[in-house]
Amino acid sequence: MELKSLKYFSKGKRSKVYTATYRNKKIIVKYSSRAPIEAKWLKKLKFIPKLIESDKNSLTYYFIEGITIQEYLKKTKDPKPILKQILKQCYELDKLKINKLELTNPYKHILIKNSKAKMIDFERCYKTENPKNVTQFSEYLMRKRLVPRKKFILILKEYKKNKTKKSFNKILSFF
Repeated sequence: MELKSLKYFSKGKRSKVYTATYRNKKIIVKYSSRAPIEAKWLKKLKFIPKLIESDKNSLTYYFIEGITIQEYLKKTKDPKPILKQILKQCYELDKLKINKLELTNPYKHILIKNSKAKMIDFERCYKTENPKNVTQFSEYLMRKRLVPRKKFILILKEYKKNKTKKSFNKILSFF
C-alpha cells in the first residue's frame, strides 16, 4: 500500500493514530496490538469506517470527517434525528450480540457530518449474549438531560429484559 503524507493525528490508550493519503483520499493508519480485533468489526458492520487493510499490528480505514457528538449537541437546535440514528445503530449492535463499550461517554466515539452519525474505535468490542449498547447510550442521553429520566428508565428496564423491536420502538418514541 502506497501512503502519502503520513502525519501524527492522535494517541489512545492502546494505539497511535496517523492520517495519510491513499488513492487521493484521506485515511487513518492506526497502530495497535488490538488491530485484528478492530479489523474484524470494521469488516462486519456497515455504519462505521470502511476498512482498507489490516495486519497484526495495524489497520487502515477511510477517515471519517465530522464533529463529535458533544460538539453537535451544542450546535444543533434539533438533535432528535441524529439521536434516533445513533440509537438504531446501537440496536443493530445489540441484535448482533456485540458490545461496543464507551457509549456511556461517547464524546470521541461518535462523529457527525451531513446528518449522518458514524461510530469509531472498535478495538474494545466483544461478542456477548447480553449486549448493552442501547442502554449505555441511553445513560448518556439521561446524563445530558435529553430525555425525561423517570419515564425513560421504565422503558429501558423493559428493553433490558426483552430486547425486541417493540420495546426498542418505545425508546425511539421519545424522539
